[in-house]
Amino acid sequence: MASDVRAALEKHWSVSAADDPETVGAIYHDDVVVEYPQSGERIVGAANLSALRDLYPAKLTFDLKRISGSGELWVSEYVIEYDGKPFHTISIMDFNGDKVAHETLYFADPFEAPSWRAHLVETG
Repeated sequence: MASDVRAALEKHWSVSAADDPETVGAIYHDDVVVEYPQSGERIVGAANLSALRDLYPAKLTFDLKRISGSGELWVSEYVIEYDGKPFHTISIMDFNGDKVAHETLYFADPFEAPSWRAHLVETG
């Protein structure tokens, strides 16, 4: 099952920026709940999630960094670019069977590394 979920996630993220709503939405249960804690929004249902994505006004690209998980809980780390502006993103997905029942998304702006710790870190 873990390899099936990983393959489904890899496929989902690989087409998330494409105009392929069927493939993007295939990973979600019809009654999925998707939450954006930073804005307080909650999208209930795959139809509403699909409509939200259809209406999104910006050009998006996805750069998948890592997928981790097992059983029902999977985490994906990636960078979404909205019209060229990057946001580091964490997606926490709870699966019920082979589909996502709940997803929580966190978005973070990049920031300049402070000079006081430059001698302790690598950048890149």
